[in-house]
Amino acid sequence: MGIFSSVLGFFGFGFGLVGGIVVGYYLFIYFESTDVQDPKISPLVEQDQKTLERMFPEIPLWVKNPDFDRIDWLNKFLEYMWPYLDKAICKTAKEITKPIIAENTAKYKIDSLEFETLTLGSLPPTFHGMKAYTTDEKELIMEPSFKWAGNPNVTVVVKAFGLKATIQVLDLQVFAVPRITLKPLVPSFPCFANILVSLMEKPHVDFGLKLLGADVMAIPGLYRFVQETIKTQVANMYLWPKALQVPIMDPSKAFKKPVGILHVTVVRAYKLKKKDLLGKSDPYVKLKLSGDNLPSKKTTVKRNNLNPEWNEEFKLVIRDPESQVLDLSIYDWEQVGKHERMGMNTIPLRDLTADETKSLTLDLLKNMDPNDTQNDKSRGQMVVEVTYKPFKEADSANNIGEDSNVIEKAPEGTPAGGGLLVVIVHEAQDLEGKHHTNPYVRILFRGEEKKTKHIKKNRDPRWAEEFQFMCEEPPTNDKMHVEVLSKAPSIGIHSKEVLGYVIISLADVVSNKRINEKYHLIDSKNGRIQIELQWRTS
Repeated sequence: MGIFSSVLGFFGFGFGLVGGIVVGYYLFIYFESTDVQDPKISPLVEQDQKTLERMFPEIPLWVKNPDFDRIDWLNKFLEYMWPYLDKAICKTAKEITKPIIAENTAKYKIDSLEFETLTLGSLPPTFHGMKAYTTDEKELIMEPSFKWAGNPNVTVVVKAFGLKATIQVLDLQVFAVPRITLKPLVPSFPCFANILVSLMEKPHVDFGLKLLGADVMAIPGLYRFVQETIKTQVANMYLWPKALQVPIMDPSKAFKKPVGILHVTVVRAYKLKKKDLLGKSDPYVKLKLSGDNLPSKKTTVKRNNLNPEWNEEFKLVIRDPESQVLDLSIYDWEQVGKHERMGMNTIPLRDLTADETKSLTLDLLKNMDPNDTQNDKSRGQMVVEVTYKPFKEADSANNIGEDSNVIEKAPEGTPAGGGLLVVIVHEAQDLEGKHHTNPYVRILFRGEEKKTKHIKKNRDPRWAEEFQFMCEEPPTNDKMHVEVLSKAPSIGIHSKEVLGYVIISLADVVSNKRINEKYHLIDSKNGRIQIELQWRTS
């Protein structure tokens, strides 16, 4: 009986289904209107903005908004330059992140963190238009529409506690409308002092993330959570009127051109207080104008003398006589260790009269704090002569630049037929130590050794330090050994490392009086060092 009922039910369902389809079809045909009308076609100019955006979701902004300019030339430029920009941007990113990674790996007990793969892919970003604003201020405002649906591949390998993990970021999409403001505009290259970047709306960011080969974004709910978190965090930091400010140069200095030359003659000092336990001190004077990025000028060292006489002349370029100050400091030279300051004083340039030589006797102080009681202690005196010579209207800026780079004469007392060899260590680039990178430079010449200060955790250090060697005869056949070393950390098992070296023949500097070059370091993969050499004769 059960089987018979099942068979009847099956046939009943089949007949009912077929019958329902047939009846429904005839009802649809019966009630369908037989009056067929032609579709209504309207020109695009008669459509409203929302209808056009539905029809053309990717229509560029320069079509939708007349105040956006078309910049196809920039897209064509990016298309051709992208393979080279990819390598340059990735290299710069590695250089910037390397010291940051090195500083934080030890903090979080990570053995290593390295880029296994870093490429921005073959698809460049696209600019769909740019809007420019003109204001009454000295600024330039631009709003480019930026879209990048790229195929980058960023793979990071993390090693910690004996384990290895691979994190991969790929298929990145970024849509944003930033506001870029260049301000203030100044008459010195690159013609603006700051870059301010704001976002005019929340950006769209989408990317794939793999951890140990597994797609993390496939986890339910995580994809939307990550997207909204990124949008919110970026908007909180950079959504207009908030901005990311990138300083390019000091605007106050950009507007100030050289206005004159300060002639300084360091005459003598007397009644200096000795700093050495045995014997007297070995004093020398350092001169520098406030607000000047050039290395300090120095006199020669007077050995074992507390009443030294120099009579050495110097020229310094003045940009703002109302605010600049001449700093004068006397140091005790040491063969080994730090040179100790014996005293100092300053001369405000606003106190000088143009084209008038002024002889000043300055009391040496410990510092320029008027409330420091230690300044009441006698440290000796220094005699200097200063003359401020402003430029005439006929003087050109080009002549100013040339005069400031003229090689000075050797100081009085230089051996006849000899001279003063000046070595200025400017900077180094792409240094890389095996265990640490705390670079400093050691100079070896005729058995004498000079060292710069060491800079912690820096692959591109800048020293701008000057050293002097007195020579009784020109070093035509001599060579100078310059090596870059890394100072070992105070806590650790690793010793100092040699990051590279270079041997410089001095024949060229004797014949040319001055050379300023970058040298590739031997025993270094990519390291370079910039050294300036001057040969001064009397």
